[in-house]
Amino acid sequence: MSGRVGDLSPRQEEALAKFRENLQDVLPLVPTPDDYFLLRWLRARSFDLQKSEAMLRKHVEFRKQKDLENIMSWHPPEVVQQYLSGGLCGFDLNGCPVWYDVIGPLDVRGLLLSASKQDLLRTKMRDCEMLRLVCAQQSEKMGKKIETITMVYDCEGLGLKHLWKPAVELYGEFLCMFEENYPETLGRLFVVKAPKLFPVAYNLIKPFLSEDTRKKIMVLGSNWKEVLLKHISPDQLPMDYGGTMTDPDGDPKCKSKINYGGEIPKKYYIRDQVKQQYEHTVQISRGSSHQVEYEILFPGCVLRWQFMSDGADVGFGVFLKTKTGERQKAGEMNEVLPSQRYNAHLVPEDGTLTCGEPGIYVLRFDNTYSFIHAKKVSFTVEVLLPDKASEERLQQLGEKGLAPSQH
Repeated sequence: MSGRVGDLSPRQEEALAKFRENLQDVLPLVPTPDDYFLLRWLRARSFDLQKSEAMLRKHVEFRKQKDLENIMSWHPPEVVQQYLSGGLCGFDLNGCPVWYDVIGPLDVRGLLLSASKQDLLRTKMRDCEMLRLVCAQQSEKMGKKIETITMVYDCEGLGLKHLWKPAVELYGEFLCMFEENYPETLGRLFVVKAPKLFPVAYNLIKPFLSEDTRKKIMVLGSNWKEVLLKHISPDQLPMDYGGTMTDPDGDPKCKSKINYGGEIPKKYYIRDQVKQQYEHTVQISRGSSHQVEYEILFPGCVLRWQFMSDGADVGFGVFLKTKTGERQKAGEMNEVLPSQRYNAHLVPEDGTLTCGEPGIYVLRFDNTYSFIHAKKVSFTVEVLLPDKASEERLQQLGEKGLAPSQH
């Protein structure tokens, strides 16, 4: 099969020739350095030769540092193999591999407490290299270049637990790694069974995605099975996703190919906690409390907090200030998260609250019950906003009667 690419303008042909010439010293260090490969880096940087060259040279260094040539012989830790959800299953109508990410059953906290961040990132690098090899095999088999993958992002069961800050940061690192080292690899990404929380989750990861990648994301409504069948043949699509494919034992979920994760048994935990940096530290006198206020301008925002105390437990609750004009005492507040005592001196506490209405939300650290000890509390609080475009998309799907049922 030829490594030449057609449909290039004279300017692009010239840029490609110059790009190859500039990179003679590193091309032997990358797999299949044909025109298709080089064009991916040029397109990722809009044919800016200097930026494209810098990007590819950085990738060559990355391949060497991470020993990617030998990564397929490396095996992730047992807990990662068993509980990191997702997998390769079938090919689309163009012959491109289809990768499934299954969010709901993913125990993100359990994974981060049971495996090192480096092992988790390395597992995702291994997946990327495996997909690259599968694309190469498909190219040989079909006699045409296959260089992109189709992704199905199953968001059923996406919940606030998946927005745990260390988990979002880890996912952000993976997305950056993917964007920087596997450019122009994603063909299209279908989001299926997206719940109301999806716009908030998407807004958290959007900064890690290139504009080009964002354009390839399609949020589907309740007709998602029909849409998938327009791109994937029934015999290449698991029965659970609307096709006819099953495992040899008849399992419609194709669990031999797609891992569905699950809650991780505590026997795998190797650390008591994920080390966390906090933005604020306050000393709360005995018999007193400390309050922080956040103004929420529209419903659907999520308050997220993490805190730890020093030496002893601390009370914590969230309140909503009553609107002015209501016949209640000035400064009176409604409890939206009941105040209770947390052993945050033993295990750092974290939590989230979806704000159903606008207003001033008050987070109160309570030490009024302690007549002897002052408490030192370290905390971080953030307001997570929904992505307006994806929120509007979900609303449109709902209005058409297409929005998936909420779980």
